[in-house]
Amino acid sequence: MSRSRHDEGTFGLVRANLRRDRVRIGVWIAGITAMVAVSAQSVKALFPTQADLDAAAASSDNPAIVAFQGPPYGLDTVGGQVAFQIGAPGLVLVGLMALLQTGRLTRSEEEAGRLELVRSLPVGRHAPTLAAGIVVGAMCLAVGVLTALALALQGLPLAGSVCFGVGYAAVGAVFMAITLVTAQMSENPRVANGMAGLALGASFILRAVGDAGENFLSWLSPIGWSQQTRAFADERWWPFLLSFGATALLFVVATKLENHRDLGAGLVAPKAGADRATPRLSSPFALALRLQRGSVAAWAGGTAALALVYGGLTSAIEEFIDDNPQLEDFFAQTGGDVADITSSYLATSAQVTALIGSGYVIQSVLRLRSEETRERTEPVLATATSRWRYWVGHLGVAVGGTLVVLLLSGLVLGISSAAVMGDGSLFGDGVTAVLAYFPAVLVMAGVPALTVGLFPKFSAVAWAMLMLTFVVSFFGTLLELPDWVLAVSPFDHIALVPVETMSVASVTGLCLVAAALLGVGLATYQRRDIPA
Repeated sequence: MSRSRHDEGTFGLVRANLRRDRVRIGVWIAGITAMVAVSAQSVKALFPTQADLDAAAASSDNPAIVAFQGPPYGLDTVGGQVAFQIGAPGLVLVGLMALLQTGRLTRSEEEAGRLELVRSLPVGRHAPTLAAGIVVGAMCLAVGVLTALALALQGLPLAGSVCFGVGYAAVGAVFMAITLVTAQMSENPRVANGMAGLALGASFILRAVGDAGENFLSWLSPIGWSQQTRAFADERWWPFLLSFGATALLFVVATKLENHRDLGAGLVAPKAGADRATPRLSSPFALALRLQRGSVAAWAGGTAALALVYGGLTSAIEEFIDDNPQLEDFFAQTGGDVADITSSYLATSAQVTALIGSGYVIQSVLRLRSEETRERTEPVLATATSRWRYWVGHLGVAVGGTLVVLLLSGLVLGISSAAVMGDGSLFGDGVTAVLAYFPAVLVMAGVPALTVGLFPKFSAVAWAMLMLTFVVSFFGTLLELPDWVLAVSPFDHIALVPVETMSVASVTGLCLVAAALLGVGLATYQRRDIPA
């Protein structure tokens, strides 16, 4: 009597996954590698002499800067500056890549019903999980190898380049394994990905607080583990044992949990609903709000926590000036004062918070497409509900939810910065600095709305807009990108409040662009087939 194998059919699924997602996989790997390569070249051009490196190193050991960038190791070298400038943002991007791709290959396949068809074939119970781990693990490995190669080819030390690349691969592997675990917990892919996303956000916050305060918290973060290897600064390799040990442990946990649930179900059973819907769910807007209330809460809580960390570090800016009298003299000569630095820090914190929060609006608008592909849109449209009401309902939740996310983040940033500085005026500065990005976020909402209506099968490319905006905002100056590239990002058209004054022309222009994108998206959505 033959015994079934839990991993039977794994490599057939690996080939199928690679075949189906080859473009998506290639874009992720090429995009991250290109970002690292171009950033390294720009850093070399930015610090051409040792004196420039020494000056930069002297002004970078500050809690506020460390919270944004990471621990300041080896900043008197080109390699150290590369790791410092693109370390933390790049690690978050790799973690996001692993998270999204793992969720797509596991829980999303299960909810769509495709995994049930696959399991009707001679395929082992754990084969889909193993296949997803192999594919995403290979993506992380490719990113690590190619980034190391890109740095080494530019003349940076080989050991540091390899350490940097392994750090990227290690973070991706950990969040791949975390997502495999969360995929067993809930039958809803958005909840599963949301839990993994919260883990990624918590990892960044723990790393920021731990590095800024020079305490143990950074050792609770997978991002912190990779940065503690000190690429280009007397590398130490043992922290990678934490990353790969956690990956192996989480992978085992995921397979064990998979043994204790039914296909299509999660370990945490959803709460039983009422037999009949309440009158509150009688409109498309109410339905969309009911479906997305968890996402709104998760994104609002995550961005608020980040704003709390940034606001709490505002007092470190004065220490930055005290440690750098040259900057104090510069501001005195230009008629400025320390408050200008504090305002600039608040403006940067608000930009980062709003940029992360804009991820919610993209996810929320793309819910239109996911409801369609899961065959839940047609039953709704079969009633007296028109397409435009259904579309407006989902867009209303997306825009309204984004406003909640930005407002809560602004309130937390304002309150925390005002509290640590003892200056009540900073409360208003923090709130307005975050809310100033609302027109830019409206444009971000228009991009997925356009793709859902015009190119529904490729609607996920809307995430590329977020990646582009991320790169332009964090690395635009460093990469010396041309003005026309910077102009593509809607965030580039927003004044850095409270340092600068909002431009009515820029706000009006962004609102018109958003209206045009949303209008075309609605018009095309009404005319195309559903599903398409």
